Amino acid sequence: MNSVRRLFVAALAAAAFVSTGAIAADANVAGEWDLTVETGNGTGTPHMSLKQQGTAVTGLYKSATFGEAPITGTVKGNEVTLNIKVSGQGQEMTIVYTGTVEGATMKGKVSLGELGEGTFSGKKA
Repeated sequence: MNSVRRLFVAALAAAAFVSTGAIAADANVAGEWDLTVETGNGTGTPHMSLKQQGTAVTGLYKSATFGEAPITGTVKGNEVTLNIKVSGQGQEMTIVYTGTVEGATMKGKVSLGELGEGTFSGKKA
């Protein structure tokens, strides 16, 4: 009976160890990012200054097309979502970046509201 109990305790301990090791930390996106955005309308090279507190992301977006705008978003694991509200010519639009982070790089899709969609890649500066 003691052998069965020891096996059971060992199995529980192993399961607890595996499950705690499987929890991945959230990616660190804080810092300066240079992006390349590809859309049907051409290529852009915006810059993002990001701050991160836990899973919450804030920052400043700068681009030749849309100017400067605040960023809000989240990071969960290596998945990132960034929202930028821009205004121009009396209209407001939300740009949404969704992608994955691997170390000092990120890539994914960008939605430009009525202007369409595209892809992006970026590197920490």
